Amino acid sequence: MTSILQTINSPDDVKAVAEKDLPILAEEVRAELIRVLSEENPKSVGGHLGPNLGVVELTIALHRVFSTPKDKFVFDVSHQGYVHKMFTGRRERFDTMRQYEGLNGFLLRTESEHDCYGAGHAGTALSAALGMAVARDLRGSDESVVCVAGDAAFTCGVSYEALNNIAEQTKKLIIILNDNEWSIDRNVGAIARYFNRITTSPTYSGLHDKAAKLVEKLLGKRVKDFAHRVETGMKGLIAPSVLFEDLGIRYYGPIDGHDVQLLVRTLEFLKSQDEPVILHVLTTKGKGYAPALEQPLKFHGLGRFEPKTGATKSAPTPTYSELLGQTLSKFADTNNKIVGITGAMPSGTGLISFAKAHPKRYFDVGIAEEHAALFAAGLACEGYAPFLAIYSTFMQRAYDMILHDIALQNLPVRLCMDRGGLSGDDGPTHHGLFDIGYLRHVPNLIHMQPKDEDEFVDMLWTMANYNAGPTAIRYPRGSGTGVQPKAQPKLLEIGKAEVVKHGSTQPVRVAIFGLGGMCQLAEQAAVTLEGKGISTAVINPRWIKPLDGATIEFFARSVDVICTMEDHVLHNGFGCAVMEHLAEQRIKTPVIRIGWPDQFIEHGAPDILRKKHGLTADDLVSKVLAELESKPSSGRSVA
Repeated sequence: MTSILQTINSPDDVKAVAEKDLPILAEEVRAELIRVLSEENPKSVGGHLGPNLGVVELTIALHRVFSTPKDKFVFDVSHQGYVHKMFTGRRERFDTMRQYEGLNGFLLRTESEHDCYGAGHAGTALSAALGMAVARDLRGSDESVVCVAGDAAFTCGVSYEALNNIAEQTKKLIIILNDNEWSIDRNVGAIARYFNRITTSPTYSGLHDKAAKLVEKLLGKRVKDFAHRVETGMKGLIAPSVLFEDLGIRYYGPIDGHDVQLLVRTLEFLKSQDEPVILHVLTTKGKGYAPALEQPLKFHGLGRFEPKTGATKSAPTPTYSELLGQTLSKFADTNNKIVGITGAMPSGTGLISFAKAHPKRYFDVGIAEEHAALFAAGLACEGYAPFLAIYSTFMQRAYDMILHDIALQNLPVRLCMDRGGLSGDDGPTHHGLFDIGYLRHVPNLIHMQPKDEDEFVDMLWTMANYNAGPTAIRYPRGSGTGVQPKAQPKLLEIGKAEVVKHGSTQPVRVAIFGLGGMCQLAEQAAVTLEGKGISTAVINPRWIKPLDGATIEFFARSVDVICTMEDHVLHNGFGCAVMEHLAEQRIKTPVIRIGWPDQFIEHGAPDILRKKHGLTADDLVSKVLAELESKPSSGRSVA
């Protein structure tokens, strides 16, 4: 038999489903989510399962009541947009979710006319939706703008900047507060407690039943009469919503976010309102799938999994994130000044192990990167050693604080930038390809990147013992090369590179500087070049800032070609820094740079993307050979 979901190729098809069959459609959608993201789909690379299982009925209701692309749905983060993609002409491509040249794991304006706003970071939806509502008001059109934001978005300062402006700048905007008590990890802070007070208040104890009965009584009534009754019926129930009411936004709820009929009727009513409104819906992250309910953190976003049990294959070696938490925990055992800070990512950054070992010195500030940086600065002022662990792509939000508050005051804050480099299947919103560019010009800052796990621990040890100013370390997503760290880390000489391999014969014609994980590719390229009779040296730079100018100059004066390799965009990257240094020294040795081009890199498996964009050992070899063919050997030797 043809399932209901198989008949859904557009939002109009969702509207055509009989109301009694909507719960069946919801079950089919959940089954499809599990199938596509699990090992049941041979091409699966996993994805954000838990968040999408939680918004199935809400997405059905949205498409029943509103009509995209005329009406606008702005999803905060948009990792919960998979069901929306199913309903908007992308169901037949759903098997390609997060695969190279397949559907993106977030909403993209370039992917569908039904995606009115691309996202990937939290807290953006309210401001963007307000901008769309004001644009509608200016041109005099009548479409609805609906903002869907999780409760975690309300830990972002930018969300409150938007809330401060909504009532004064538009007369019609629908905000849906999707409350499931989780962002990636469980939400923290006063805002999370505020929402909890709303949902657990005795005033609200019978709200779900009252709301359902109210809607039932009013079915078939005129909208105007419905509005009046809802207004009078809920007046006694909105006391805890003072925060929103005082900002000029009418609050409704909370209501059951899995009662699709109730959601539809409520949204129909809110659609008719000529004032900004917020609907508080309660959903369950992972609903309908037992493993996701039992482990909501794991199933927020994960790789391929066994569908019956939810089991996943563990990484062969500890990830850099896990190693960060384990290492800082050990350091903090003997250094009571070390504190760990993250922004709603205790597991993603690995600080969860630090939190268990040193709970009083661990701080999760919610999705509030700017506050996190300033908070760390305050701790540093008082003699503490804060390690601030945030993804590279999210650290961008704290740039002003890094420059103006941390570096200007020369405070010893340690910036630990996880996912420094390509982030694969998550795509352009999550690739950490810009942090060298936005940090290397900041005065007083020391910036580094390790080639393997052992050097990573040495660098963390060096950071822990450096109190003369701010430091930053970038490291990749996932596991490294598998090198076991030493029992006792060593202090590294700041600004001193490591010569990994001298050329096998004289003269040495090529010197390759492979930054971080690219050092391994540099060694592969060197083996190939040596096999062609071209003596090649490999250098592990270690330090992005300060550069090891002496080592760079030494090789540049001795070889025919200098090469740099980095998991970062070429513009304003490590290779640029090397070229600038050589230009200042009036050394004209040609520099070949391997890195990402001046564009946003799509999603896909890292090996595929590196091959497409020329970040392989073979690409470097080809460029070196072309350069050497154009000039004879200098005959110089490297001592």
